[in-house]
Amino acid sequence: MEIVLVGLNFRTAPVEVREKVSFSGEQAQRAAEELRSRGILEETLVLSTCNRSEVYGVRSNANHESAGALSSFLSSFHEVLPDKLNPSLYHHYDQDAVRHLFRVSAGLESMLLGEAEILGQVRDAYLRAHEGRVTGPVLNRLFQAALEIGKRVRAETELGTRPVGVASAGIKLAERIFGKLQDRSALVLGAGTVSEQVVSQLRDRKIKKLYLMNRSREKAEEFARQYSGKVLEWGEWDTSLKFPDVLVSAVGIQDFVVTKAMVERAMASRGNRALFLMDLGMPRNVDPAVADIYNVYLYSMEDLTEIVNQNRDARQSEVPKAESLVEDHVAKFISWQASVELTGVLETLRDSLKQRRATFLEERLSGMNHFGGEDREKIGKLMDELIEHLLLHPAERLRTEKELRRKIQNVEAIRDLYLSDREKP
Repeated sequence: MEIVLVGLNFRTAPVEVREKVSFSGEQAQRAAEELRSRGILEETLVLSTCNRSEVYGVRSNANHESAGALSSFLSSFHEVLPDKLNPSLYHHYDQDAVRHLFRVSAGLESMLLGEAEILGQVRDAYLRAHEGRVTGPVLNRLFQAALEIGKRVRAETELGTRPVGVASAGIKLAERIFGKLQDRSALVLGAGTVSEQVVSQLRDRKIKKLYLMNRSREKAEEFARQYSGKVLEWGEWDTSLKFPDVLVSAVGIQDFVVTKAMVERAMASRGNRALFLMDLGMPRNVDPAVADIYNVYLYSMEDLTEIVNQNRDARQSEVPKAESLVEDHVAKFISWQASVELTGVLETLRDSLKQRRATFLEERLSGMNHFGGEDREKIGKLMDELIEHLLLHPAERLRTEKELRRKIQNVEAIRDLYLSDREKP
């Protein structure tokens, strides 16, 4: 039995290559079916995200030739020349492939260390492949273990608990002030990438009311349609600042968009209700003097970047703990894999010994004429009982004793020791 992985990710391939080798759900299923029908793999699963495309597979013959066939398949399937694709590919077998998947599921191989989304993506890829009947007992066990380690890392470490993006860090700070945001309102200035990240975070928190402002009314309306927000007219600050609990500004402009005088008037009309401001503009959109106003909380890009760096360092300190959990699960899976393989070896050895027993008896008893047919039959049965005793007892121990399974490492050596090339499965 051989587990093989061929793939590429953000570390090994530029975005233009990753885009060409990405799989839709339908493509992932079709590729898996083709790999099985061509005899390249017996079990297979495709994991494809914006930052990686990986094909996992299982073959009964452990000859380390699968990766080359998989590389050629990927090149052909996506119509990418081999000399353009192959430098970006990594190949892993058995323990290395298992470890890689477990690290992916744990968030240790993500562009954003400890990201939560990858665990859901691994789960979706597994469910799709399982429902498509392209996995088997080995990949089923492997991906179930990967989901388990992903959950353990998130439950037992702080690898994914601290936000490491300025948008998410800012929203976390707002939650410290207001608690849950589902009964709150927010005003977002700007309609660019940063604003989109903030709006996405707010929608994830089920913000009750979302207001949007942009110098281009048309772009603001397009943004509002996408995220179910209400457009407010740019420049109507005295009216607009009365509404939100949270104000986020991310526009490219030289002068301050929000001044101290504006916020002072707004706070008076709001009855000094708390106002949280995130200034994500470069240069700054909000006058720093706003922070001096009572019950106003202002955080700049510089403030949030410092928090993000602290959180990133905190996440990094959790990596050894997460890696220890991964290695524990790798050892358990490899022990299970070895026990399954050894059980198969014992079955093959049992059949081999029975065949050898017949030849052995025929050769040894040929000159012993004092043994009648009944005696010869009894001797054959006694030898069969001995073979069964020698092999069934170890097989039963493998099934019931976990500690024994952990000790099994090199099944290939046992296979080579007792079976000829012709007898190997």
